[in-house]
Amino acid sequence: MGRKRVHNAETAEALLDAAEQILQAQGLEALTVRRVADEVGTTTRAVYASLGSKDALIAGLGVRGFALLAAKIAALPTTDDPAGDLIVAAVSGFRAWALVHPALFQVAFQQRATASPEVRKRFEPARREALETLLKRIRRLQDSGGTGGRTVQEAAWQFSSLCEGLAALDVRRATSEASSDQQPDSTPIWTDALGALIAGWQTTRRT
Repeated sequence: MGRKRVHNAETAEALLDAAEQILQAQGLEALTVRRVADEVGTTTRAVYASLGSKDALIAGLGVRGFALLAAKIAALPTTDDPAGDLIVAAVSGFRAWALVHPALFQVAFQQRATASPEVRKRFEPARREALETLLKRIRRLQDSGGTGGRTVQEAAWQFSSLCEGLAALDVRRATSEASSDQQPDSTPIWTDALGALIAGWQTTRRT
């Protein structure tokens, strides 16, 4: 039976699905254009026509990761408690996304640092869109006086850095050799850590 040769958006999604699965199961070294094509049952030409080189695959995974993260956070409701809403965005948004898509977390937040300038450039619009979902919630907290005089950018830097570190530990634990054992829910740890950060903003106000 011949291989599929229809190069369209559906093909591109299937290729990204395969690339994400390969990356999650076997790591970056196993991610090749040939391997992705074989997984989908198509040709390397289809990969190049739909996405491009291996760098383009990585860029596509990064864009997908940020888009899914932005959608996850944007779908969460808001209340009259901006501090609580910000914590929910981290726990039910960022944490949940990272645990379901550890390979995309790796690409978007870890691989991006060492990716080529061209790949980082392709990440950027999706990264900014994902960041904006966080900034909206931090602006609400700032408007209520909850950032202690810090700028939105300063608060976002601190908050996102803590989220990234917590997520990295969660993903590492989930993919370790001991992952067959039931791991404790890290939600209380996230909630406590992020709550302490926000409380610290309110008690150590900038003048």
